[in-house]
Amino acid sequence: MTQQRSSQPASRATIEDVAAAANVSVATVSRALRGLPNVAASTRSRVEQVAADLSYSADPAARRLATGRSRSLAVLVPFVNTWYCAEIMAGVEAVCAEAGYDMVVIALRTEHGDRRPIDGTEALHRRVDGIVVVDVALDPVELDEMISRGLAVVSIGPPLHGCASTGIDDVEVGRLATEHLIRLGHRRIGIIGDTTDNVFGFVVPTMRQRGYAQALAAADIEVDDELIVDGSFTVQGGAEAFDQLMALDDPPTAIFAIGDIMALGAMQRARDLGIEIPRDVSIVGVDDQPVAEVLGLTTVHQDVAEHGARVARWLVDLLRDDDHSVERFIAPIHLVERTTTSSPATAHVG
Repeated sequence: MTQQRSSQPASRATIEDVAAAANVSVATVSRALRGLPNVAASTRSRVEQVAADLSYSADPAARRLATGRSRSLAVLVPFVNTWYCAEIMAGVEAVCAEAGYDMVVIALRTEHGDRRPIDGTEALHRRVDGIVVVDVALDPVELDEMISRGLAVVSIGPPLHGCASTGIDDVEVGRLATEHLIRLGHRRIGIIGDTTDNVFGFVVPTMRQRGYAQALAAADIEVDDELIVDGSFTVQGGAEAFDQLMALDDPPTAIFAIGDIMALGAMQRARDLGIEIPRDVSIVGVDDQPVAEVLGLTTVHQDVAEHGARVARWLVDLLRDDDHSVERFIAPIHLVERTTTSSPATAHVG
């Protein structure tokens, strides 16, 4: 079943417009304009001024159109206790607050680690008007069931057939990070990934490792399987993976961790062991979490909260008009070079 969307009318400023003009996230705009805490006074003042300059206000049309419906949108995530999912939800919630919708969060991982059924106990079609699916590969039957019940569906991550979706090029992420290390002169580059089985069809680790392998091949560097270790997307996993790599007879001079959380675990363990970064080993992460800037981590940046805001806006559009065109938007990424990477020659002096 095909869903379509039309573009947002250009005559009215949106929360995304304010965020872009103020150079902050949509979540920050939402917090600032609603008087919520954790916003610096200078940032709040700037956001308020930009909103006034753009004549921005919450969308009354969307509020009226929500009347008679549940006035709720669901965010379907594998789990909620990660920075990535929290940022997605912040972006969705910002647009929901503007448009007059409540946000319902549904985590699919059970306490036993398996995948909770989407239909049945959740009764989504009675609880919400639309759904944001985050990094979950829905079965075609599940997706058709949602759409047949009148739910608007959009996704972040892998595309869903007939649904608008956004994501990043994860192969390019791996290639970008690895090419940076190669340009610095590294030839022995480890990767901390995630090779565990995944009940959600999570393809990000595979794609980023593919980009890593492509970058190595382009530089005539052979992939060494002993340099590919599992970090399980946790701080502890990153620390244990670092131990495994450093224990090799010929350890890497650089490490690409496919998520900042694992890079931070590796950095913590390096400090505990007296291994200096980047003198002894260079490290690159992915995401550019706020702590990455504080710790000087070189990383591949993506605007995660903006992913959530973008698809939430699509849902609001879908609920306004049945005549839409399907879109797949590949969000931009870029490398942020900080202090955790240097050339191997520099790294081993002194």
